[in-house]
Amino acid sequence: MRFVNQAYNGLFLIVIALVFLYIFVHKKRKTLFGDFADMALHAKLAPGGINKQRKIKAALILCAVFFCVVALLRPQYGFHWEEVKHEGVNILIAVDVSKSMQTKDVLPSRLGRAKLAIQDLIAELGGDRVGLIAFAGTAFLQCPLTIDYDGFLLSVETLKTDIIPQGGTDIEAAINEAIKSFSQGAEGVERILIIITDGETHTGNALAAAERAKQNNIKIYTIGVGTKEGELISIADDYGNTAYLKDKDGRVVKSRLNEPLLQEIAVKSEGIYIKATPTQFGLAMLYETKISKLQKEELKSRMEKRFIERFQVPLTLVFILLFLESFIGTRTKYEVED
Repeated sequence: MRFVNQAYNGLFLIVIALVFLYIFVHKKRKTLFGDFADMALHAKLAPGGINKQRKIKAALILCAVFFCVVALLRPQYGFHWEEVKHEGVNILIAVDVSKSMQTKDVLPSRLGRAKLAIQDLIAELGGDRVGLIAFAGTAFLQCPLTIDYDGFLLSVETLKTDIIPQGGTDIEAAINEAIKSFSQGAEGVERILIIITDGETHTGNALAAAERAKQNNIKIYTIGVGTKEGELISIADDYGNTAYLKDKDGRVVKSRLNEPLLQEIAVKSEGIYIKATPTQFGLAMLYETKISKLQKEELKSRMEKRFIERFQVPLTLVFILLFLESFIGTRTKYEVED
């Protein structure tokens, strides 16, 4: 037996509270009744059978509430195997983890905002395979293409600006890594590469890489994070103090969004460029308006364990208990003497 909606466990506290409330009301009623009438009249005004019926009615209602909570928890018992076919597209997300992504012209930071947007995107996916590439001065596949969204999100959580020792921003390396990843078992399926970066590339030829991506039937959608005005790059030292990144000449470094480059990369691969804003990052909109409308193909079929829902059992008990409760009366019948 397993329960799916564990978030409703707290509702059992309401059931316990109702039990104590009934006990309190019952004792209060008994006290007030003692003040109202003499003990000799109790048997005539409220016979023992009536009190017993009230207790039964209360017990039935409390049990109905209890089983209602059990039904909300969605109990499952037993399972069967079912062949599940997954259809969708292949999506690789390349995230810039260079030090410039620590800039806070987008809150909480460029990288922090990107991670939140990726989490929102995953909530929209329905069978598409998704993978993750981290890049700075070089690039590597952080998570291969998968439909295990929970595992993918764990990889997203590990993204930090210190996971790649080689500094700088090499967008070409990210595109080359995507081409290599797509060549491994993604034939015949739509290939999408989403690059999230501020566009401040320092090495490589990103435009030439975009041309190669097009030749490999890969569409590149670029998401520009940051502002044109830019901001100083803040970093934390070993003691947790905040300082600003400086170049080799000792001057503080200011990071700005390089929109023209990101626009060219998207155009060369027949993709589009989106500028992230404080209210709309663009990933969810991109999926809804573009990616979700692409032709989906069968990616994989496998046998999956399907648990059998049993919420109907406690829900049926709720109706039976309430039905029985409605037939129990608590009124006293008095005989009229001639």
